[in-house]
Amino acid sequence: MDVADGNTAGSVAPVGFPENGVPLPGLHLLDHQSSGSEPRFPPEVARWEPVAAPIATKYGIETEWVLRIIEAESGGNPNAVSSKGALGLMQLMPATARALGVQNPLDPVQNIEGGVRYLRHLLDRFGDLRLALAAYNAGPGNVERYGGVPPFPETLRYLRRILG
Repeated sequence: MDVADGNTAGSVAPVGFPENGVPLPGLHLLDHQSSGSEPRFPPEVARWEPVAAPIATKYGIETEWVLRIIEAESGGNPNAVSSKGALGLMQLMPATARALGVQNPLDPVQNIEGGVRYLRHLLDRFGDLRLALAAYNAGPGNVERYGGVPPFPETLRYLRRILG
């Protein structure tokens, strides 16, 4: 289905959209083509916006931050598995996924729901996006241990990648 051109005949609406495939007020698909500039996200990541947007809205998080995490964590690959065992689009560790009630971390909807819920928890806990993202990457214990962003090169790269 191509929501952008209104061609919805004989197709199913994206997850989180009403049956007619039209986004709710204030919810939109990222429009990379009309701006004439480079896309903000590669297609592998941008395709998850219809799933991520309603979940992000539910938890009061900007969709763009969720997509940036997906880009950094998995490159948009719902079957990604890290060398440390993190799974799916938002790279949930199995124990974290279980704690969040995610039964199948390789299911994109469950993974995004769990990842966004976890990010919301970290935002509430640390009160700051930078610290929440550092905790998402390095673990909340490390953020507490260092009294801020841990000095790990991987975490510092992660923050630069997401926050710019």
